[in-house]
Amino acid sequence: MSPTRRTTRRSLARRRVPRAAALALLLATATACANDVPEANWSRGLLPDHITEQGGPIQTLWNGAWIAALATGAVVIVLIAWAAIFHRKRRSKADLPPQVRYNLPIEMLYTLIPLVMVSVFFFFTARDSEYLTRMSNNPDVRVKVEAFQWSWRFTTTVGGKTLQPVAGMPVSDYHQGPQLVLPVNKTIEFDLSTDDVIHSFWVPEFLFKRDVIPGIPEDNPGRKFEIKTLNKPGVYAGRCAELCGVDHSRMLFSVKLVNDREWNQYIATQAGSAQ
Repeated sequence: MSPTRRTTRRSLARRRVPRAAALALLLATATACANDVPEANWSRGLLPDHITEQGGPIQTLWNGAWIAALATGAVVIVLIAWAAIFHRKRRSKADLPPQVRYNLPIEMLYTLIPLVMVSVFFFFTARDSEYLTRMSNNPDVRVKVEAFQWSWRFTTTVGGKTLQPVAGMPVSDYHQGPQLVLPVNKTIEFDLSTDDVIHSFWVPEFLFKRDVIPGIPEDNPGRKFEIKTLNKPGVYAGRCAELCGVDHSRMLFSVKLVNDREWNQYIATQAGSAQ
């Protein structure tokens, strides 16, 4: 290779390094474009710290599924490595290994083990699903959530009083969107509705989200769910998790958990416009 070609290749390589660094920076900023990404860690399986009582079983189910999946993957990798290392005897192209029609113990093993695994997964999933969809007769607070293109309207009812509805517009920061104020250590019932397209009500710290589908009647239990908030006051981001149109990414809101004193003050200031 001529010196000129070597110099040209080195110069091209030097140019590619800053380009690659710029591309990596662009990808990093693009994936972190949302300013409402909650903090997560490995001990919770990269899930955010939950703020509801129902988040505990979801966290346990999530961690158990990951442990089972990783254990299954480890066993499969070990078996593949064992077969590749200890059965690597070279043979001629015409010499086939011994052909066996069936092996009853092995066939029973790879039939029963997946059956047991699926049965265990089904049991825990069904048990937790029943708990997560359970509704009480007298929740402390009822919230009617109306989704529309492209924001939210929250109407809160507590103690027979309907507070002033809170509605918003498409925004770029969840702090600027409509804010749903809720008390800590209380049971909250959500009633989801929409008149246009499918949306999805999602607060990451709930570890739960539900689609908001048009045309679902009010008496259908599928449009309702219930949580019990924990004693973790703060402001938490919420968003629509279903692609619903051009301003879907700006369909942001926030949930503010407050203590009893702040909650009573909030009720006193908002209950005057009961409808």
